Amino acid sequence: MQKLNNAVIGVDQGESVLFSDFQNGGQMWTGEGHRERRQRVNFSERFQGRPAVHCSLSLWDVDSSANVRADVAAEKVDDEGFDIVFRTWGDTRIARARIGWMAIGAVGHADDWDV
Repeated sequence: MQKLNNAVIGVDQGESVLFSDFQNGGQMWTGEGHRERRQRVNFSERFQGRPAVHCSLSLWDVDSSANVRADVAAEKVDDEGFDIVFRTWGDTRIARARIGWMAIGAVGHADDWDV
């Protein structure tokens, strides 16, 4: 559990379209086996430390003729941002994916002193 020792808590959130591979015949749509996409997200303001980050699928368009497999995670989290990571495998065909995210952590305050 992350315990925040700060009176000012910041919540930053957004959505990122990771890919739209059906338009150009990309690997998520035409490939097989292990596939991965990463996208760096920069927070709108720096946190005082590493925030808690949650990612979830907000849109995905998949082919119904195969098993649907997906793994979504936040990796390389630091006080300035993180990587959204989307993975699939096997014969899963994914046309497009959009990921929603939220980061919660301590942020600076105008009255903080830097000594």
